[in-house]
Amino acid sequence: MDIIFSFIQDFQIPMLILLIILVIVLLFLEILNKVEISRLEKRYKKMMRGNMGKSIEELLIENNKKLDEALLTTKEIEAIYKDVDGRVKNCIQKFSIIRYKAFDDVGSDLSFSIALLDDNNDGVIVTGIYGRNESTVFAKPIKNGISKYDLSEEEKTVLRDAMNKK
Repeated sequence: MDIIFSFIQDFQIPMLILLIILVIVLLFLEILNKVEISRLEKRYKKMMRGNMGKSIEELLIENNKKLDEALLTTKEIEAIYKDVDGRVKNCIQKFSIIRYKAFDDVGSDLSFSIALLDDNNDGVIVTGIYGRNESTVFAKPIKNGISKYDLSEEEKTVLRDAMNKK
């Protein structure tokens, strides 16, 4: 223990100078750290304020509200779409027409058959027969692509053509 005390007494001044230099270096490093922390705090506060003076938290809450509104709107649009899609399936979507000569003594193709069908192949076939002395127009209902009335060859043709359309 005496050796340590004698060593400290012998080198007291150089050790004091070394400790003073070490304290000055540490003080300098502390000042640099304070400056850097201050700079980072300013950047952090600026980032947290975001644009238009709103914090990131406020922006996230606002974006979540907008997202919820968008999801609600999407569900409403989907419901409207399903309703419209259901109604469109019952509208005329497929049709076919054929003109023909019903009687040999009549010139030109003035008779016709038209098939008008929805997506389920429900609808009507309208036929107009033109003769020299009279014309007749009649309709035959179609359910699932089948008529409970007898169909002429022309009516069968337009029904088949209409059912094959998509």
